[in-house]
Amino acid sequence: MSQPPLTRSQRLEGLSFNAAHRRLLVGSGVGWALDAMDVGLISFVMAALTVQWKLSLHQTSWLGSIGFVGMALGASLGGLLADRIGRRQVFAATLLVYGLATAASALVTSLAALMVLRFIVGLGLGAELPVASTLVSEFAPAKIRGRMVVALEAFWAVGWMMAALLGYLVIPQSHDGWRWALAVGIVPTLYAAVIRARLPESVRFLESKGREEEAEAAVHSFEAEAPRQARGTAQAAGEPVEAPVEDLEPSGHQHIWSARLRVRTAALWAVWFCINLSYYGAFIWIPSLLVKQGFSIVKSFEFTLIMTLAQLPGYALAGWLIEVWGRRATLASFLAGSALAALAYGHASSTSEILTAGCALSFANLGAWGALYAIGPEIYPTSIRGRGTGAAAAFGRIASIVAPLLVPVLIARGGNGLAFTVFSIAFALAAVACFGLPEARNRSLGRV
Repeated sequence: MSQPPLTRSQRLEGLSFNAAHRRLLVGSGVGWALDAMDVGLISFVMAALTVQWKLSLHQTSWLGSIGFVGMALGASLGGLLADRIGRRQVFAATLLVYGLATAASALVTSLAALMVLRFIVGLGLGAELPVASTLVSEFAPAKIRGRMVVALEAFWAVGWMMAALLGYLVIPQSHDGWRWALAVGIVPTLYAAVIRARLPESVRFLESKGREEEAEAAVHSFEAEAPRQARGTAQAAGEPVEAPVEDLEPSGHQHIWSARLRVRTAALWAVWFCINLSYYGAFIWIPSLLVKQGFSIVKSFEFTLIMTLAQLPGYALAGWLIEVWGRRATLASFLAGSALAALAYGHASSTSEILTAGCALSFANLGAWGALYAIGPEIYPTSIRGRGTGAAAAFGRIASIVAPLLVPVLIARGGNGLAFTVFSIAFALAAVACFGLPEARNRSLGRV
């Protein structure tokens, strides 16, 4: 009895990694790095404006938080639009929005105007991140899907390092150094045109909209890049792909809070909330807290740059472990490591202790981020995948809004020790929540 023909999803998931995957990964990754550069840059701008504009910690905290208000709205809206009009379209639009707003921020003369533009920047950033990870997940071969998404997330470290370099080399050089650093934000606007023209649209999205010819053309473009001997399904290679992430309810009735999805949704939201609270509470404030501890702006920026360098090996280890240990074990381990590192940083006093604990926190925390972005798209069926990942990111952004406002309160009551103990507890809670997530290593994403 002959077997039924392979679906387009099976054909994609059975391919080996090839030049088409590389173009998708790099194309999405550069956009991801530009996002990170923008988020990271505001931490250095905050430190500079605290001195230059004589801002209080309360005023500075609102400058840090307002962008995350936009990100919360953008994440929810971006996921919804991605399921309706396509991943690629939303990805390009978000780059355009935040690129223009960031460049305009370089011209402001008041805190109020800067906050308005930071909100608009947040809208673009929040919508882009879950959309990019979903797009990469839907084209990745099943057996290395997690690794590809971690590789995408590793571009975040590249962007944060770009921000740290701009902070270290540009901002301290003149009174308007922070303006020149923000002006670099026009780069994403130019890149948006490249994204729109060169990246493929999700095959699963095209099929869900009845655009069969376009879906077939997209699959063929990836198959054409694969060596002939590497084509075919994973089964043919002797590495079976397990059952797909199932379509849990009849099409049209699926919802992220339906009976069989609610546990994984609650767990994903908990992880997103806790990791956002700790990550943005710590890293948005570290340059300013170092200045408050008595270090010069140049020295605090130098320390932050060194800590940032530890992010890349964290991603590299997570990218390897995620296909060896699995998603849950990798994510939980890196979150537990983050909890220990945050506790150590809160009680660090000497320069060597600050740098060691800060590097450990960067290493563990960014490895956890890589694993988290790999998990999100894998636990929902196609019709609500963008919505599911976007909603979790949006809920997490609530914590990122609260975190910059919370830090000055914690510092006033208990110094760095109290603030980073709170972050440590949040990381630990996220590690526990991981075990409510399904394991999807080497599984097909399936389709609706």
